[in-house]
Amino acid sequence: MSFKLICESLFSKINPISLKNVTSGASNFYTSAIAAGKINRMKDRTALLRTVVKKEDGTKGATSVDLDSVIQNQQFQRFPDIGLPDRTFGDVAFKNLPVCHIRVSKNNTIVSVTDNKGKVLAINTCGKEGYKNCRKGTNIAGQATAITLSKEALQKGIHTVKVVVRGLGPGRASSVKGLQMGGLNIVSITDATRVSDNPPRARKARRV
Repeated sequence: MSFKLICESLFSKINPISLKNVTSGASNFYTSAIAAGKINRMKDRTALLRTVVKKEDGTKGATSVDLDSVIQNQQFQRFPDIGLPDRTFGDVAFKNLPVCHIRVSKNNTIVSVTDNKGKVLAINTCGKEGYKNCRKGTNIAGQATAITLSKEALQKGIHTVKVVVRGLGPGRASSVKGLQMGGLNIVSITDATRVSDNPPRARKARRV
């Protein structure tokens, strides 16, 4: 018997219903494989989103300090008095202390130390610290920038500073904490954020 006749006899014995079951099973396997791939991609995306640093609006970290407990535990002066400029901190008058300026924005944090006349002695930013793109606008970047600058200031003999904060952003509270973690002694914190008494006119309402 020839090979052609053997093949024809075998295919004639196969039930067409069983062939349909095989094809339907293959299609079900194909669709299940596609669904499994989509699920795996969703799991990878969620894992990636968990590693992204959560951004703050600049006010969450500032409200986490309980000022009432600080006032009760230690001698704390909330507002300056008339004799503050001549008061000494580490054998240096308050008016002659170096000033640490913190410029905060939504996308970056710039920290600099100047003398009492405004001459810049040290400066550091989130970009110089190694953070790129959107990671510059995080509270962790602001804290790391302040820690590095405080160490540089200590090497130059600066131990006690006044802090002036300007602007709103994620690094607003964390940069002040970073200065303290770096070893600087902070005697005052001033908020110099600009607030307009006559802001520009708002845009017209959108017509829907």
